[in-house]
Amino acid sequence: MPPSQTLSNPHHRVWNLAWPMILSNISVPLLGAVDTAILGHLSSPEYLSGVAVGAALTSMLLWAFGFLRMGTTSLVARSGDSGESWLLRALVLAFSLGAILIPLALPLVDTAVQWMNASPQAAPHAQSYLQIRLLAAPLALANFALLGFFIGRQDSRAPLYLLLAANLLNIVLDLVFIIGLGMGARGAALATVFADLFAFVLGLLLLRRFDRKILTRLVRTLQRADFLPWRNTGPWIELVQINTDLFLRTLLLLFTFTFFTAQGAQQGDAVLAANAILIQLLMMTSYALDGFAHATESLVGNAIHRQSRRQFQAIIRAAGHWAAGTAVAITLVLLLGEPVLLPLFTNLEPVLAQAKQVYGWLCALPLVAVWSYQLDGVFIGAGKSRQMRDTMFVATVLIFLPAWWFTLPLGNHGIWFSLFLWFIARSLGLLSVFYYYTWKKIWI
Repeated sequence: MPPSQTLSNPHHRVWNLAWPMILSNISVPLLGAVDTAILGHLSSPEYLSGVAVGAALTSMLLWAFGFLRMGTTSLVARSGDSGESWLLRALVLAFSLGAILIPLALPLVDTAVQWMNASPQAAPHAQSYLQIRLLAAPLALANFALLGFFIGRQDSRAPLYLLLAANLLNIVLDLVFIIGLGMGARGAALATVFADLFAFVLGLLLLRRFDRKILTRLVRTLQRADFLPWRNTGPWIELVQINTDLFLRTLLLLFTFTFFTAQGAQQGDAVLAANAILIQLLMMTSYALDGFAHATESLVGNAIHRQSRRQFQAIIRAAGHWAAGTAVAITLVLLLGEPVLLPLFTNLEPVLAQAKQVYGWLCALPLVAVWSYQLDGVFIGAGKSRQMRDTMFVATVLIFLPAWWFTLPLGNHGIWFSLFLWFIARSLGLLSVFYYYTWKKIWI
């Protein structure tokens, strides 16, 4: 793509990359929403509560390695070539970490569920869900690397095909295993495992669409002696450095949401289930807004590679305008859609009552969270992972946890208020670094 095209049509470029990512991203929480809706209509909230706990723990274990997606996107976007070598290193790292994770995490399942304060009725369902989901850890991590490669290459259609196909299969298998076979939480976990396997195979096929000989070249590269970490340390050190910062940042993010779920669990299954429903809605809004952030990652990385300050600024402005407008639209939909949205997830009156009490917090979150997503995209694209780590630490340790402590008497409102402040702190922290780097002309 010529740089002039990017400069003359920044809104066009952002939208062309963002809309497939928005659709594909929405399919991820939509899958969780279907899980929640199916389990929420079973005879007891213990199924929904168990999967909520199990899914939160699975997210903390697997999405802690989400740096494989972000780091790969950053390195591929700034590489100036096809990025195949970065993809291969990311895949090797993904399978290695996944293989290590299984024997380390499985013995800790019972302890983790107890830490989440799951009720005696919900705990067995959470344990079953976790044990099954962990078996697909290597595939889940490898899929992160594949998504990162496609986004870094500004190929937003491939993630769309990949995520939509895999999540539609997951939904179908949910209906078969949970409703048809009555497998409950085990069925929800099995459906996701099969979907992870399907996604990896489809990802390899999509690579061949990019270049029919790419898989052959990747295998040959893997066999070369100079690819090994101890023979060519430079690229591996760069990969580990950016991914370590993103790993620590992601751990803090996932800790916040896991802690949030655990605090809801202490207030009973009805509050836990209500928060699970609202978090699903929050994830849907977050993944939609992340479409613009993903576009920003790729285009900012390209601007950094070209050393074009004008392209860098034009992309940030265009993506920011689209993201802000979308956040306002989402808030309006949430406000007007409450009577329709909540009953879609459950018909249990205690759960609905609890969800309605804190629904206002959910409606306000997109307006403040959107800037943290967008600035994440800028910093990922520019390879500034350390700054993301540091601002996330401040937001989590110095803002979120103290706010939770001081608002304990407010119950569930206190938890949601703390999450609201956490998003504000993330946005303001990244914004301050962004303006400082712009003033010092550090970006380009």
